[in-house]
Amino acid sequence: MALVVAQEVPTSSSMAVPHGPAGVGKARRRLRAELRDGGVAEAVIDDAVLILSELLSNACKHGRPLGDALAGDGDVLAAWRVDPRGRLVVEVTDGGGPTRPAPATPSVTAHGGRGLNIITALADDWGVRDEVPGEVTVWVVVHHDVYDPDAGGGHRREDFAARVTAPSVSRIPGLDFADVFDDLD
Repeated sequence: MALVVAQEVPTSSSMAVPHGPAGVGKARRRLRAELRDGGVAEAVIDDAVLILSELLSNACKHGRPLGDALAGDGDVLAAWRVDPRGRLVVEVTDGGGPTRPAPATPSVTAHGGRGLNIITALADDWGVRDEVPGEVTVWVVVHHDVYDPDAGGGHRREDFAARVTAPSVSRIPGLDFADVFDDLD
């Protein structure tokens, strides 16, 4: 008979992340290690790491660093916690930007703009807090119960792929690859 000992995820963790790509990997590794050590299912961890990456990328691209630092010089704050109900919440706070975070509708050929759509598809809930002057926090409830034995089965929305992928090439009007290949002879 095997004895399984449940560990708990630290109730909260936060870290300053440089405003730019330099600290994103370190934040992802720390989040993954803490959640794994806490016994969180790998599927939930994978979603949390992707969500943290998207939030940090958005903060560095669209937001200013916290305080009076210039872009690229200061920090943003990454935080995660498991609340008393077992909900895994990931947050990133930056110095705000010219617009409020909102999902975009990027073109098929756009190189970005899908981050909040990915978060919407993966997460149980998300939102924005901007009551503190000079700070904007995007929070995400990654999973409603990390201690649920079924949490490892994944919780992605059924329409996940449709919400984050481009339309089929065959559905783009005026684009016929057959004609292009005919011209190659």
